[in-house]
Amino acid sequence: MAALARWCVQRRLVVVLLWLLALGGVSTAAVVAGSAYSNDYEVPGTESGRATQLLRDGFPDLGGDSDTIVWHTDSGTVRAADVEQTMTRTLDRIEALPGVAAVFGPYDDQGAARISADGHTAYATVTFDDPAENIDQGEARDVVSAAKDAASDGLQVELGGTAIALTESSGGHLAEVVGVAVAALVLFLAFGSLAASLLPIATALVSVGTAYAGIVLLGHVMTVADFAPMLGMLIGLGVGIDYALFIVTRHRRGLKRGLSVTEAVTNAVATTGRAVVFAGATVCIALLGMLILRLGFLNGVAIAASLTVVLTVAASVTLLPALLSLIGMRALSRRERRHLTEHGPQPELPTGFAARWSAFVERHPKLLGALALGVITVLALPTLGLHLGTSDQGNNPQASTTRQAYDLLADGFGPGVNGPLTLVTHVHGAEDKLALDNLDATVRTTEGVASVTPVTYGSGGDTAYFTIVPESSPQSQRTSDLVDRLRSDVLPRAETGTALDVQVGGVTAGYDDFADVIVGKLPLFVGVVISLGCLLLLFAFRSVGIPLKAAVMNVAAVAAAFGVVVAIFQWGWGSELLGLGRAGPIEPFLPVIMVSVLFGLSMDYQVFLVSRMYEEWLETGDNRRAVRVGLAETSRVINSAAVIMISVFLAFVLSGDRVIAMFGIALAAAVALDAFVLRTLLVPALMHLLGGANWWLPRWLDRRMPRISIEPPERRAAHERLAAVADAEVADVLMKGRDEEDVRDISG
Repeated sequence: MAALARWCVQRRLVVVLLWLLALGGVSTAAVVAGSAYSNDYEVPGTESGRATQLLRDGFPDLGGDSDTIVWHTDSGTVRAADVEQTMTRTLDRIEALPGVAAVFGPYDDQGAARISADGHTAYATVTFDDPAENIDQGEARDVVSAAKDAASDGLQVELGGTAIALTESSGGHLAEVVGVAVAALVLFLAFGSLAASLLPIATALVSVGTAYAGIVLLGHVMTVADFAPMLGMLIGLGVGIDYALFIVTRHRRGLKRGLSVTEAVTNAVATTGRAVVFAGATVCIALLGMLILRLGFLNGVAIAASLTVVLTVAASVTLLPALLSLIGMRALSRRERRHLTEHGPQPELPTGFAARWSAFVERHPKLLGALALGVITVLALPTLGLHLGTSDQGNNPQASTTRQAYDLLADGFGPGVNGPLTLVTHVHGAEDKLALDNLDATVRTTEGVASVTPVTYGSGGDTAYFTIVPESSPQSQRTSDLVDRLRSDVLPRAETGTALDVQVGGVTAGYDDFADVIVGKLPLFVGVVISLGCLLLLFAFRSVGIPLKAAVMNVAAVAAAFGVVVAIFQWGWGSELLGLGRAGPIEPFLPVIMVSVLFGLSMDYQVFLVSRMYEEWLETGDNRRAVRVGLAETSRVINSAAVIMISVFLAFVLSGDRVIAMFGIALAAAVALDAFVLRTLLVPALMHLLGGANWWLPRWLDRRMPRISIEPPERRAAHERLAAVADAEVADVLMKGRDEEDVRDISG
């Protein structure tokens, strides 16, 4: 790492130019290629997946996205001559627009069911030529504009559907701007130097910008969800600024100790830079753990997010050293430079609140540990009520047209019309057709079914489908119960003695199947992620206790963060107030992605905190001093980093996207708890209680493990010299308990 830092300093202009060329080249390629995202939640082998494939094969004309135009009048009915004329003219205009395959309205013989019983609401179905992911946003916007032109004082017109959602305004880049602005302010307050505070921002922006464009290109070679670039940006800005902050802090400390700029940069990268690479590796391992689930939808998210982390780490250990060498001594504030000139180099001792807090934790480890544990437990309790399911446009902000259309349809036709179920089957002859007619009658009388459409046969007559409108909304547990009832009871009885094999598809069925697959694989996934993370920490810190504590802390942070998400998004505590729409279930894919990201981010602070303690332990062999000094010296920078990361994550609530807002709030909650409760309270308290047992490693395991360490090579000999001392101290601690004298030797 030191050699890399020296190379980047000596060729700083070349390094900066290479990064700018990478950013410009990849961004240009992304603009030329355009985006090709796909929210494909289908899981091969599930019943809903088979139903979708049957429908595509038997009815290729249904491949385009179907959206809805809803109109409502309070006075009179939608059958009034003026309303009918206005809307008929509007629907004809929309059908003639580019990209629109067909429009089916309520004013013909087949459309009577599209007018509500009270006559105040009607809807039309707009079918596009292409699936939603391939629809040009401009084409969808033209449909919205044409429909909205028909609205008047007495006529409300709203639109819903996947393509229509593409046109709804998000927060744009407001989230990123707010997050970066707050981060810059915190950095300036921490450093007192404008130049030093801008470097972490610049490094993160270059790396994240390159990654964002790379994710756009990635969408052309694999399935990448439309929220993946925003998720990557959210993670990249948070960890990128933080990684750079840790390195700049170490660099500034070297300058204050009298090192030259080159020496300070080299030392910072050789020490803290190693921790950055290690922390980034843990984040990537946690993210890439999603690959073991073998779900195409999550593979793209995992690789996209990992790409962002890799580039932020690379920029932190190459671009940042080059920029630090360019600004020279201006990494220090004017007051700090003047003090250095007048008084000479001085060691930076842990003083002030950080030192006093560290000593306070040392004096009261049991009390503070219990308090931290209580806070985490209370926040984690809502996780027990986690409900995975369909979050649809009924959860959108109240002012959005998709939410208005959803509510109008639910009020006029019942909540089930927003998420019908589709029953599809192969047909092998007249007997099967007769059985289908009987099945139609049976399904109508099934509990939870509001209505059933007539059976529709494909052009070849070998495939048929019909649609069920449930009595409950798509995200209701009653709808999920109806899916189970159809699959386990109603359909098997109806298929007896026939060749029919009816598959149940639709929005709710698809999400339920997806959730079942995710939940089934979640224990394996979490086990693999925890095991790999623990293995890395075991190699790095040559200790059994450190990885085990990290695993427990990470599980605690994840559980508490999910508790916050459940309270806000599922229970609706403040969701409408925050502009996040009404309460609803949590998306099935969220737990997997959140576990990956949160485990990775939780490891970051563990690595930065414990690596400093480890340095002190290698130098002194005194656990109490190592924990005390490590906490005192890192707590301030960890807290500053946490404030930055929390600000960046919370800013993404302004994105206008419910899923991204979930990620932002969950990550912000996890980082806040991790930094202010776990790492500055619970971890040091436990380490004080365990004493030298923190650093215990069986001799036989130490001899067989590979050497993968965070500390520079020159510190490894010190570790080996202390191994025997550590074993003796652990044995003494385990037999006699903690009765060492409480000695403090810090200022403040």
